[in-house]
Amino acid sequence: GTQQVDKVVGIDARGFIFGALLAARLGCGFIPARKKGKLPWRTRGVDYSLEYGTASMEMHLDAIAPGEKVLLADDLLATGGTAGAALKLMREMEAEVLGSVFFIELGFLHGRERVEPFGPVRAVVTF
Repeated sequence: GTQQVDKVVGIDARGFIFGALLAARLGCGFIPARKKGKLPWRTRGVDYSLEYGTASMEMHLDAIAPGEKVLLADDLLATGGTAGAALKLMREMEAEVLGSVFFIELGFLHGRERVEPFGPVRAVVTF
């Protein structure tokens, strides 16, 4: 059956395209998750590690109301570091995380292991 989705989170920057399209199709809100310092209003952030150092991601404080059903969308699931950070932030903001959708998954990088604890993972194409 179909599950109600309240918001879709898309990760900077190609996730904005996939996430916004998905939100429009689902008739729900869209939330941009951006690199630190890019969003115009008050934010909540999370730091995470990348292969080559650390990064920080932010969402607006009022983007998610506690208990809202939220889906993560991005173009690519590689190591899962960025998606995992976004999902952690969504949880911290008390979202009910429905899972994650990606256009492409690079299965050999095992990113799914990092994002599956937050809910089901779907990819259109897997390599």
